[in-house]
Amino acid sequence: MVANLTTPLIGIVSTTAIGRLGDAALLGGVAMASVIFDCLFWLFAFLRMSTVAFAAQSLGAGEPAELPAILVRGFIVAGLIGSALIVLQVPLAAILLDAMGGSEAVTRAARAYFIIRIWAAPLALSNYVVLGWLIGQARAKRALVLQIAINLINVAATIVLVLVFDWGIAGAAIAAVIAEATGLLLGTAMARRLSEGGLSVARARLFDRAKLMRMLAVNRDIMIRTAALITAFLFFTAQGARSGDVTLAANAVLNNFLLISAFFLDGLANAAEQLCGRSFGARDRHGFADATRLVILWGFGFALVVAAVFALFGPALIDLMTASEAVRRGARDYLVFVVLAPLPSVFAFGFDGVYIGATWARDMRNLMMASLAIFFATWFVLRGLGNIGLWWAMLAFYAARGGLQGARYPALFRASFAPARPASPRP
Repeated sequence: MVANLTTPLIGIVSTTAIGRLGDAALLGGVAMASVIFDCLFWLFAFLRMSTVAFAAQSLGAGEPAELPAILVRGFIVAGLIGSALIVLQVPLAAILLDAMGGSEAVTRAARAYFIIRIWAAPLALSNYVVLGWLIGQARAKRALVLQIAINLINVAATIVLVLVFDWGIAGAAIAAVIAEATGLLLGTAMARRLSEGGLSVARARLFDRAKLMRMLAVNRDIMIRTAALITAFLFFTAQGARSGDVTLAANAVLNNFLLISAFFLDGLANAAEQLCGRSFGARDRHGFADATRLVILWGFGFALVVAAVFALFGPALIDLMTASEAVRRGARDYLVFVVLAPLPSVFAFGFDGVYIGATWARDMRNLMMASLAIFFATWFVLRGLGNIGLWWAMLAFYAARGGLQGARYPALFRASFAPARPASPRP
């Protein structure tokens, strides 16, 4: 959970440092570009998720020799995707920045940030792989150290390049690249130390056809699932914008609450990925069921705590985040939805981890698409309520994700842990 909470800090630190320069266009540009990178890299979060599952399953199956191959395969995929993003940076910047609809000055600043930070793509995606590999082996403390190191380096480099050397938005982007590069070097050194035979992998093992095809299929399904998830949040933001500047700003403030709770509760998904993946690899039926039950129960307890914190301190946090009285009033009007959100969402996060750990990626993809359809249907029915209807649609989306996965779980569990049929006797 603590490691997850550090995830959005690169964008936050860049925004804060640029904000100190007092130029609204620069601030808007780095904020816009940070959102783009959050969504863009989030689309490829399957690199972390699938690596957690494969590493945990290999550990449970007693196949430690497979672990270096899993890491190197992940590096290859991350490198290919990251290189493609660099090659396509010009059309990507044009499409994404135009879609954001910022002013000319803001878009110009965002483009300057984008064309520098995009060079961190192979590094950032490779760091996803390292983090997944560490978490998959229950090395959460090392993962936390790595995340903290990346963010501390980013903070230090941003302060030096932006506030000391006065490199402006370019300095913030360069700092992000430096942080990701240093993090990858540190993560690779950790992995080399943890692997008894180092990271050298025989070509036959690395390019094992069955394992490569399975990895690609799981990654494809998780990517489609993540794209559906991003679609829901982008639609939520776009509809809020159509309700006026005050409503848009109020939703933006409350979205920070959702972001914090999401990264916090997603730590449970990481735990589920490791625990369930290890039990799945060991074919431990009871261990898998116990891990699922443990994650869901603890998750519900944490969700109650998060909801209580938002209910008690939400108004004060809103006042801290905005000085506009109109925005404060608007955010308070919808605060109840943020208080309610952790309760259905924790089941979505918990079962996400269970499904990823067991590599039930196809079902996870299909259920996410069904949840997205429920989100749009709920919004369409309640669209006359304006922003209230939009928030109800978001709660329905969370509830559908957790509810559908929970309903499908027993059948998948029985199919995955069905006892092997005895061989027919020879005549």
